[in-house]
Amino acid sequence: MVSESGTGHRGDEGVVVRELDERGRLCPLPVIALARAAAELPAGAVLRLWADDPAARVDVPAWCRMKGHELLASSDPDAGTFLVRLCAP
Repeated sequence: MVSESGTGHRGDEGVVVRELDERGRLCPLPVIALARAAAELPAGAVLRLWADDPAARVDVPAWCRMKGHELLASSDPDAGTFLVRLCAP
């Protein structure tokens, strides 16, 4: 499920412009959703991803490293919340 944040949530990380709720979906589906959303947004955009599949704790940081994006935060292992800032390709 994708949610656009019109005004977004402002934190130290920046404005979250898109939220992806991938809870209940198994990897690689959360990472695929993250990649699709990243392709639609400009550099500097911040995505919030919720993914409760335990593999996401490894897959999301690895995807960020592979693609050159910045993992701003990951918290709550049970809820699997990740904040990702997109960087220029």
